[in-house]
This record gives sequence, C-alpha cells and structure tokens, in this order.
Amino acid sequence: MSLEEKNTDQLLDLSKNTCPNREQRANGTNIYYGKATELIKDAKAGNIRCHDRKLQQSSGCVLNFYLTTRVSTIREAAIIFHGPLGCSSSALGYREIFRSVPVELGRAANFELNWVTTNLQQDDVVYGAGEKLKEAIFKAEKRYNPKAIFILTTCTSGVIGEDIEGAVAEVQPEVKATIVPVHCEGVRSRLVQTGYDAFWHGVLKYLVKEPEKKQEDLVNVASMLSYTWQDRLEIKRLLGKVGLRVNFVPEFATIGQFEQLGEAAVTAPICPTFTDYLSKGLKQKFGVPYFLYPAPVGIKNTDEWLRQIGKYTDKEDEIEALIEEEHKIWVPKLEAIRKRLLNWKGNGEKLEVLGALGQGRLLSQIPYFDELGLNSSAALTQDFDNIILKDLESMVEDVGDFDVLVNTFQAAEQGHITRTRDPDLALTCPFQGGAYKREKSVTRLHALRGDPDVPSTQTGYAGAIAYGEFLIQSLKNKSFEINMKEKTSDTYKDWWYNQPDPLYYLDKETSK
Repeated sequence: MSLEEKNTDQLLDLSKNTCPNREQRANGTNIYYGKATELIKDAKAGNIRCHDRKLQQSSGCVLNFYLTTRVSTIREAAIIFHGPLGCSSSALGYREIFRSVPVELGRAANFELNWVTTNLQQDDVVYGAGEKLKEAIFKAEKRYNPKAIFILTTCTSGVIGEDIEGAVAEVQPEVKATIVPVHCEGVRSRLVQTGYDAFWHGVLKYLVKEPEKKQEDLVNVASMLSYTWQDRLEIKRLLGKVGLRVNFVPEFATIGQFEQLGEAAVTAPICPTFTDYLSKGLKQKFGVPYFLYPAPVGIKNTDEWLRQIGKYTDKEDEIEALIEEEHKIWVPKLEAIRKRLLNWKGNGEKLEVLGALGQGRLLSQIPYFDELGLNSSAALTQDFDNIILKDLESMVEDVGDFDVLVNTFQAAEQGHITRTRDPDLALTCPFQGGAYKREKSVTRLHALRGDPDVPSTQTGYAGAIAYGEFLIQSLKNKSFEINMKEKTSDTYKDWWYNQPDPLYYLDKETSK
C-alpha cells in the first residue's frame, strides 16, 4: 500500500469514542506553497504535515466553523454545548444564515434552535462537570422532547478530559432521545475538517439504523454550507427527472433521514472532503456504495456525476436521456458565456482567475474555470490532505499544472498572492479576506446555504450557467473595487508585497 493510501483507505473504527484527527487519518496540512505536481509528489512521499506560523491572523474552530450552524437546524433534535457559555454563541448565526429562505422553497417552517449549554465555570474545570452534563441532558429531554440530543464538546471539556461517554452510558436508559456525543473541541486539530469527521462518526455510531430494506431510488447527498439553497433545488430537479429521491443531510434533516442513511442506493458527493468519512462509514457498516469525485460543478462534471449515480441505481439509460435533454438547453448557453470570456481582452489572451477554495472546490472549480475558458495559474486552498490526492493528480493531468497556496484563512497571505499575481478575477470565500482593495475584479467564489436567489446556483447545469453569468457581471461592474481603492487605506505595508514569499511567516523550526 502506498503512503498516500496508508491512512485514508483504512477501515474506520466506529467502536472508538471519536475519529482520528484529519492530520492523522489523511496527513493533512495547514500550510504549503508550490506547484500542484510538487504537492502531489510531497504528499505521496509523506512529506507534508501541519506547521506553525510566527504570525497567525486567524484559524477555523473545529466546533464553531462547522457544527453550530449545521447541527442547530436538525429537526427533532436538541444540542448541548458542553463548555463555557461563549462557545455556543455562534449558534445564533443559524437565523442569520437561513431566515431569508422562503418556506415555499422547502425550508422548514419551524426551525427553532433547541439549545442548552452547561456553562462551565472555574470550579468545573478543577473538579469536573459530569453531573452538569447529565443535568443538561435531562433538561434538554424535558424542555424539547427531542428524538436525538447532540453533545458538542469544547476546548474546556476536552482539556479537562471529561468522560462524555461515561455520562451518556449512565443516563441513556432514562432518556428516550438517542444521545450522540460529538468530540469537536477546537484544540484537538488545526484542520476544521476534523469537525466533519467527528460529527459523522457520532452519526454513524449512534443514529444510523440497520436497514429494514434497501431503497433503490434513494440517493444520500451530504452537502456543504457553501452550496446554496438553489443548489439543493437543482440537484433535486435533476435526480427527480429520473425518478430518484434525494436524502439531504445535515441541514433541516429529520432524525428519520439520518436513521435511513444506510438504506440508500448510493452516497453521492458535493464535496469529497465533507462526505468522505460518512461515505466510507456507510459502505463499511451498511454496504452503501459511494464515489467521491466528481462533484456536479460545470457541464462535464455534472454529466459524470449523474452517470455515477445512474450506475448504482440502475438508471443508466434514463441518465443518458436526461443528459442529452439538458445539454440541448444548457450547452449553447455555456458556449455563449465561454465565447464572451475568451474575447473579453480582445487580444486572444485568456482571463486569469485566482480562487480561494476549499480542497473539495479545488477539484471542482479548476476544471469548471477551464470549461469557461478561464486560466488558473494559481489557486488557494484552506487545507490539503490525502483524501483528494488521486483525484487531484487526475485533474492536473487534464487541466495542467498550477501553483497551490494552502493558507487556512490567512488574509495577509491571500492579499500577497493576489497583489503579486494580479489576476483579472480574484474570487474569495466568505471566510477569507485580504483581496478586496484592487483595480481589477473581485467577487465571491460562492454564497452560503441561506442564499435563496437563482443567480447563486453553482451545481448542476443551471449552476454552470448561473455562476458563469455571475462572473461576467462582476467583470462589468467594478464599483465596489473602485470605492474600496479610493476610500480605504492598504491593510499591509509595501514591504509585505515587495518580498517574494507569501509564507514569509512560516516557522522554519517546525518545518524540519
């Protein structure tokens, strides 16, 4: 077995309290700069790992980056934040993210946050808080009458070594709800992707039931927060046209939807980084097949995504007919967008795009940019691990080599590479900054799930066109960039941009 397969292809140990960190399971790194081919070579040799920075502006929290705004929307459930009060505060963002989605588009009418915190204090750190946790479980049961109670750990409960499973084992016989511990304390990993795995570990271990029957028309889709409500509708539209139903998790899913994950015909990806642990666990424990690549972004990859689903659902003929039908509608529109983008400069030169991506989007967006006639000589990704290694290698063979900056939300590093590369289009995700003050175009790489507007679509055929048209609008309208350049001062000094290395603050001592 090769080094890149060593950890990622091992069986998941669902008897454990939680998953390994992404650093351990998939040799993840939080910092890298070099050619994609070099990154692949280093990953195969086992030469990538996490490093320190002498200056770190921010980072993602395993708990708050992912879980609070996702788990909080699960229907028929309650959450216990086992930690200080402040660790639960970002759960309030669930209303900000989702309140603009009309009920008519499928958002649940009642999505009140069922939320309890143990509010750990100094004495709890010294003497333990097991009794507080048990009391919180009983209160959540009485107050909300949920079908499941998720216990989310925090740095405090992790540091003091709280026996979560011991408390759960003691009270579970007295509680109707299924209790699901999720070990997502922020200090346990530098890679927020560990939070994905920790959540799915809890779901697989405690929630998913043995299949009563296989539902050959059911497709599991676990989708990232960075894909919008319109993306859900597009996926539902496409699969519905061939008689397939979509089991979307986790947002707004019922506990019953989690319980029946093992009955599906296939688990299909939107993001391999997000779906990997769940997909492998469902295959290992319940025999549900899966694939991790491609995601349905762009015409070509949507075709292949549908064909993969068709293979596992015995819908291959129907899928081919669907692809032919959809191509008649959408391919001419994509060709028109591509023609406009290729002719934008008027000299035969392609527009240069620099995207701040997650590693799942690294796989999906770069081929899509190529499909649009855009050039990506460099890309940023907030993380990298061996889960996408084989697919990244295949992608590089298809679209060519490019530089990769792994930079985990570091605005200065993003600002540096954006200023020095000076692309025609700089695309940022909502969690990264540092690239807004410039003369050329800058816009968002994606919206968030709560965006219900049709132009926010990015998946499927409709998304390939919607985002292409969105990029054209961003090239045409640069009033935001003009205002930012005229009315704000530079965030960083000239020396930062003049020196050549975006990883200037890499701690060389930890890199040996």
